[in-house]
Amino acid sequence: MTGEKNLVKLIKKMTPKLNSGDYVFATVSDLSKIDRLDTICEFKESEGVTIVIEKSKADNLNLTYNYVASWITLMVHSSLEAVGLTALFSAELTKYNISCNVIAGYYHDHIFIDKKDSKIAIDVLTNLSKNYK
Repeated sequence: MTGEKNLVKLIKKMTPKLNSGDYVFATVSDLSKIDRLDTICEFKESEGVTIVIEKSKADNLNLTYNYVASWITLMVHSSLEAVGLTALFSAELTKYNISCNVIAGYYHDHIFIDKKDSKIAIDVLTNLSKNYK
């Protein structure tokens, strides 16, 4: 099954879902101490490996982080070749001064936003989906 590319269909069907829990971004130089089943995602950078992990697991590992996030999944199967989805929802969140950190998976887009903004972000994304023309 291929993902959706049509921007109107993507926005209308995006159905934002707030995942339970608190998540953090941390950087590690040695992944051997991290259970890879615990990470939500990993990204190799020259300074170290950035991981997204549940806050409680990061605390148990004594990892340093500066940002506690909520995780929103857009439940539409978006194509990795789709154009404009991220730009549209991030511009809408910007109107409410909500920062978003986006990670594209094969099936869905995942948005990490400051924990304090989770309710308003869901409302903003839901309204965008319902009212987009």
